[in-house]
Amino acid sequence: MKLVIWNLLLTISVFFFSCVDEKGGLEEKQSGIEDVAANPAKDAEIQRANLEQRKKIAGERFPCDTLSLIDFVLQNYPQGTYLIDFDKSLTYNIPHSAVIYYDKYILGIIAKSKEGKRLIETKNIVGYDQSFIDLDSTELGTAFFYLTLFECKDNSFQVIWESPVPSHGGFNNMSLNKWKHKNIPYVKVNFHYAQGVGHIDYNYFFIDGITEKPHLLMTYEGINFKRTIVNLNEDKYPDYYEYVYYDLGNKVFPKDSVAFIWNPEKNVYINTRNNKQTRLY
Repeated sequence: MKLVIWNLLLTISVFFFSCVDEKGGLEEKQSGIEDVAANPAKDAEIQRANLEQRKKIAGERFPCDTLSLIDFVLQNYPQGTYLIDFDKSLTYNIPHSAVIYYDKYILGIIAKSKEGKRLIETKNIVGYDQSFIDLDSTELGTAFFYLTLFECKDNSFQVIWESPVPSHGGFNNMSLNKWKHKNIPYVKVNFHYAQGVGHIDYNYFFIDGITEKPHLLMTYEGINFKRTIVNLNEDKYPDYYEYVYYDLGNKVFPKDSVAFIWNPEKNVYINTRNNKQTRLY
């Protein structure tokens, strides 16, 4: 009987200490993950290692290519800054960096971490579900996006300008377009907007050429909201229509639209029906 009890106690003791070891190991592993997010130097080390691996498997390269730009960002920007990728339309798609080559210039989307706070992770700011991060961005770090123009000069990069993108998460893609009314090129930076089952476009118009800071106009579309680009007063700046929707519970439909025109003296969009109502972009 004593032998049975002793064996039982021994078994319980072994199980207990096994659980403690497993739990301790798990906690140590978890804390290691958290340390990377809170440790800029460790994060930079991982980013550099990943970049070197990509360089090894890269095919034909050219001056100022995307890998060189990623390297430039790692070496010249504050830690916790990244050249981000497009959202993947399919799970196993090869990531495509958010860059557009335009002669000797490169347009790219740069995401910066808030200084002194938890580093952002690109997986938390790119994609449809990640557009919810605007509701509680501090938990996973706060991302600040910038459309940035680089010039390729002597096989290196020079920053010409950067323009803020007023969103913290849900990046999808970017594209180069042309405004047909004035034949002006512009970059459309597209973000998912899951809260409204739609999307938001930040449109950067090169009114005075690509080397000058662009003019920003936001457009969007969802189940009960819409804003579209129009040309109302024939100047060089785009205007927009804001649509008013009625929601009857079982049906949502547009009822009216209001025009907003850009005022270059005040640097705001003004409601043509109520000049006290203005919008920055």
